[in-house]
Amino acid sequence: MHLRVDHSLPLRGWTVLSLRPRGQHDGLRAAAARHGARTLALSPHAIERLAGATTREALRQALAADIVVFTSPIAVRSAAALQDVSPRRSQPVLAVGSATRASLRRLGIEAQAPARMDSEGLLAMPALVDVGGRTVGLVTGAGGRNLVAPAMRRRGAELVRADTYRRVPVALPMRAQSALAEALASPARLLLVLSSAEALLGLLAQLDPSVRKRLSAIAVVAASERLTEAARDAGFRRIAIAASARSGALLNAAADAFV
Repeated sequence: MHLRVDHSLPLRGWTVLSLRPRGQHDGLRAAAARHGARTLALSPHAIERLAGATTREALRQALAADIVVFTSPIAVRSAAALQDVSPRRSQPVLAVGSATRASLRRLGIEAQAPARMDSEGLLAMPALVDVGGRTVGLVTGAGGRNLVAPAMRRRGAELVRADTYRRVPVALPMRAQSALAEALASPARLLLVLSSAEALLGLLAQLDPSVRKRLSAIAVVAASERLTEAARDAGFRRIAIAASARSGALLNAAADAFV
């Protein structure tokens, strides 16, 4: 008998694994529900906002730069919790992707974002190509890939970095581990949404080798080509790439590739 696919709920019966930081799953959970899927939160990190005098001064200087770059929605929210982040008239503001741009827009700030929503796409933007002798303020989080800062220095810019948060490793609760083991009983309808290689490594480091092996059989949708490579390096083979890092785009790409 032929099963009919409900195109309004293309991921009905699927479970979406979210590696977003603790307490940051709501956007993906809502998008998954709109696609008919449930969400299992598996946070390997929590976000700790930085608010000391050193952070505040670094942020003040970064926001005073010729060009200001925000690298994530969390960086926007963490910075805005410390001070007004509104730009000066004609001061360029760049966002690494559409989600970061949307966070800025909610504050009344219009920012430019690249078509390729990652560090490489950001670095290819015209505003960052000829920056010799200019100051670039980087509002970001501690750690991460750190591609933007050295690239700006190589191009002759004075880089002013403000780390407004950091990721803190957290242990997976036993209930989350049990829920994952139960979900792996039906791996054909499990989907890992991948927007951070650091988060993937943080999860895998906490899993038993036998669980990691079973996990590698599930579907993965990645937010960039770089993240597809990270998934392959981790042993995954069923991988799709999304047009952007937004939750809706990730799930649409998964539905197109795997349903």
